[in-house]
Amino acid sequence: MDNKLINNSKSDKFILFINKILLGLIVLIVTVPLLYVLLGSFLQPDVLLTKGISFDPSHWTIDGYVRIFQDGSIMRGFLNSILYATGFTLVSVIFTIMAGYSLSVDGLVGKKALMLYFIITMFFNGGMVPTYLLVRELGMLNTPWAIILPGAITVWNIILARTYFRGLPKGLIEAARIDGASDARIFLSIILPLSKPIIFVLALYSFIGQWNAYFDAMIYLEDRSLYPLQLILRDILIQNEVQPGMIGDQMARAELQRLAEMIKYSAIVIASLPLMIMYPFFQKYFEKGVMVGSLK
Repeated sequence: MDNKLINNSKSDKFILFINKILLGLIVLIVTVPLLYVLLGSFLQPDVLLTKGISFDPSHWTIDGYVRIFQDGSIMRGFLNSILYATGFTLVSVIFTIMAGYSLSVDGLVGKKALMLYFIITMFFNGGMVPTYLLVRELGMLNTPWAIILPGAITVWNIILARTYFRGLPKGLIEAARIDGASDARIFLSIILPLSKPIIFVLALYSFIGQWNAYFDAMIYLEDRSLYPLQLILRDILIQNEVQPGMIGDQMARAELQRLAEMIKYSAIVIASLPLMIMYPFFQKYFEKGVMVGSLK
């Protein structure tokens, strides 16, 4: 039906007007800090602290980005974060999809007991100390596996995948079974091609969650060369720490603090780039996958 033929009442028009205002405010709340950080990353720190955002070309500089790319710890942390987030996402998506599909299949022996067991783990867990002891006994301390494996599988994602698979047409699976297709062939040739929305949503959730994480790295990693970018960024933002090698040992402490202020904004922009690059490619699948289970 053409929207022009719909006659909205005065109350509907008022609600739509309020919604537009609220949406505009939300966009401003999200956009203004992002723009401030982006512009601040190109400004000299003295100007940013005294005058704020300036569009005078003489006040602009790319020294913050130059220092970041010259510094080994930040670039190494960036590569570590890519490794951890990618490995975490692959492990999470593969096993979540397999578990979700298995629990969606009718006739699976012990399906209710398995589902109950999974749900219980959502509310009860061993805690930090037993998890640390387990990681230590498995020999994963101070290795990338300590970041990739322990939290890769979450029950909520399994339930999300299971709900999606249960919504797929059962006639396709039944027809494939009549034609003699095995469970593996059905999963690989029929289920996976139809599961792009949920796969991309799970991948996006997993990648973002791991990319922004730093707490596990604080617990399990001792070697600074294994630190992810977020942990190094935490040192810069919270502890105001910058490695002396970034500016030379002979420079004054005031210059060190000045450089720390300049690097803060540049590091935030660098840390946000992968997510900003990923989202446009995932967006067309995100709306379909995130609404899983809302309609029958």
